Amino acid sequence: MSINTPAQRRIKEILDDSVERGIDRGIQVAAYLDGKLVIDAWAGIADPDTGREVTGDTLFPVFSAGKGITATAIHILAEQGKLDYDTPIAACWPEFGKHGKGRITLRQALSHTSGIPHMPLSKDVSEVCDWELMCRKISDLQPLWEPGTKTSYHAITFSWIIGETAHRLDGRDISTIIQEEVCHPLGIDSIFIGVPDSLADQVAILDVPVYGPSQPAPVFDQSIPPWVCPLEVFMNNQEVRRACIPASNGIMNARGIARHYAALIGNGVDGVRLLSPDTIRAATTLTSPSGIPVAELPNKFGLGYGLYGPDEKYGQIFGHGGYGGTVGIADVKTGLTVGVTKNRTYAATPNLVEEIRAALGL
Repeated sequence: MSINTPAQRRIKEILDDSVERGIDRGIQVAAYLDGKLVIDAWAGIADPDTGREVTGDTLFPVFSAGKGITATAIHILAEQGKLDYDTPIAACWPEFGKHGKGRITLRQALSHTSGIPHMPLSKDVSEVCDWELMCRKISDLQPLWEPGTKTSYHAITFSWIIGETAHRLDGRDISTIIQEEVCHPLGIDSIFIGVPDSLADQVAILDVPVYGPSQPAPVFDQSIPPWVCPLEVFMNNQEVRRACIPASNGIMNARGIARHYAALIGNGVDGVRLLSPDTIRAATTLTSPSGIPVAELPNKFGLGYGLYGPDEKYGQIFGHGGYGGTVGIADVKTGLTVGVTKNRTYAATPNLVEEIRAALGL
């Protein structure tokens, strides 16, 4: 479907300008308003070596934006009665309960308060692509704090804590759950946790920044260890792209992201709403460890979703972004959902969410 509206033309102009000025290399943006696709724009180059251009179908590595889609799958299982947020994970995954982890709940893992943000020691990236090995390594970890008493972003460990719990309770792996419970009902063919080989040549190549002595590759505490950095190299690795690492190796396009969030609010999209209003309200309620003022929380989380918006109304806007500028959000009040994907992670891209709001008169 081709969109020809003033809002579409305005966003397209912004993307073209960003690429022409060398800010971005390749970029997509899609937006739904009240369940209807209103912005679908792209610009630039997906692969500088071949000159392959970005289209609306191009897939992009989106890093942590996959957490939001994974969270939706978990909430669907909860509505189906297959899991309870407050049952200890060790009840279905006994090995996980070692070393003081026996009382950790799915609620704590979803809200990044389980005490296991740190990656286990590994010798190379190939180990991160081995699901069973990583689950054993996660089981052997000891919490860094008393679970439930502190928030610290579980950048990659979220993958196995959440994904293996779902697998133990449902029987399907988390990638299959996402495909069957999230993508298929919405007709989405552009969201993957582990991209099929048949689509490998549709994935954009990430630009790799040149880090100097005064600008080291980013490492966030123990949650993203040095051996997976630079993250651009990590996600350009074909083995990593094929693996199941739902917290950090999502591969999708802007249309898929925005459509997924459109199905979580209002009347959904094309007659499909994935989760009930009650579930969304519960999942977007701010979680705060006991005794810690909200203002002191480093990040604002519900159950698997990041929370944004006015301080007094966290949860009005929710979703999950990804390293380097991927955006996936839903605004409950206005009915707007937005997806942004890009392959120049260090680009000072314009604030496209605000530009879309302005273009649509919201």
